Amino acid sequence: MMSNPPRNEGSSADSSIKSSAFGNHTDRNFDVVKDSMDLAISLNKTESLDAVLDDFSEGYFSLSNENRKKLLLVLAKEYDLNRNQVSELLKQYPGLELQSGNEGESSNVDDESALFSAFYWIEKNLRQALKPMYDVLFERLNNHTGGLKFLSILRADILSILEHENIVSLRALEYFLKEKLSTWLSPAALELHQITWDDSASLLEKIVAYEAVHPINNLLDLKRRLGIDHRCFGYLHASIPGEPLIFIEVVLLKNVAQTIQEVLWDDPSIPEPEATCALFYSISSTQPGLAGINLGKFLIKRVITLVKRDMPQVSLASQSVLAKGDNTEQPAGGSGSTFQENLLEPDEERMLMNSAPGTCAGKKGMEVMLNLLTSTNYEWTSSAELLSALKPPLMRLCARNDRSCVVSDTEV
Repeated sequence: MMSNPPRNEGSSADSSIKSSAFGNHTDRNFDVVKDSMDLAISLNKTESLDAVLDDFSEGYFSLSNENRKKLLLVLAKEYDLNRNQVSELLKQYPGLELQSGNEGESSNVDDESALFSAFYWIEKNLRQALKPMYDVLFERLNNHTGGLKFLSILRADILSILEHENIVSLRALEYFLKEKLSTWLSPAALELHQITWDDSASLLEKIVAYEAVHPINNLLDLKRRLGIDHRCFGYLHASIPGEPLIFIEVVLLKNVAQTIQEVLWDDPSIPEPEATCALFYSISSTQPGLAGINLGKFLIKRVITLVKRDMPQVSLASQSVLAKGDNTEQPAGGSGSTFQENLLEPDEERMLMNSAPGTCAGKKGMEVMLNLLTSTNYEWTSSAELLSALKPPLMRLCARNDRSCVVSDTEV
């Protein structure tokens, strides 16, 4: 399904109503929207550009899904890079050879300078030729009010199409746009904001709407998640004000929680100085068009730094601890990956090592388990001792909270 326009922008908020109201008229509008797209790319008068970009974005939202796809294909094919120009420039490059003087002879400085000048000229033109023409549209939209949000929706639509059809030109368009968005949304361009009960109602509404892991049921639930022993952080961008691109929820606990129920409802709030554990139990993206851009990784690292700075006494854990024994902690020395996961409890590790004495010399329990599970002879399947040792951690892995598949106790 194609993405809907942003709900908080008046110019496009009623696009779904418009689409049904226009009916076949949206199809007749295709040429008008295409013309506005062409103009947005070719126009040189900056004073008229804002109006043209507004016309294009509003027109895009008025199109049916089929015509959006048609327009994106036009953009991908007609405004791709000029391969004839690239080919001509590449033919010129091998003809230039650096001349090295013989021993005892000085190089001709003028000839060398002229040669490098030719190299630089070809390389400059080659870099320019390797940029597709739709780069102009993306750059102009990024500098336009509401343009970054529109580009995110544009990419979400492209990804939706590519889920069903592998269209090479569209895949190239999507990849190029992803690279542009990754640059524009670097951590330096993002504001880390702690979301509290004092934030605007519109921002809090978005937290409720976009929470994808553990839905927020009511105002009491929201207030609890933003309360004394909780933290909620989000990345904001100046071009999309009042709307976090991604947010993470953290709870402070005396002891590591065994179930999500303890985190959300059961345990009463504790004084923060008594906290020994910070549990990262939910992370949600609000923009489908930013899929594959590492905002989550950057956000987690920033929040870890803040929590460790403000509360050095706490250990850090990911959501996987909610399945008993699956604890994920930050390495004490700060080296290696941000999270280091151990799926085995101490008694389980001892049992596993005793069950496989010939394969565990100098190895840790996790390494032994991985080697057994990935071996091609499947020896563990025929050993009662190994089956008994591996069953508890494997059962916990199967029981991990998967938001795409929830099984009730009565179904097990």
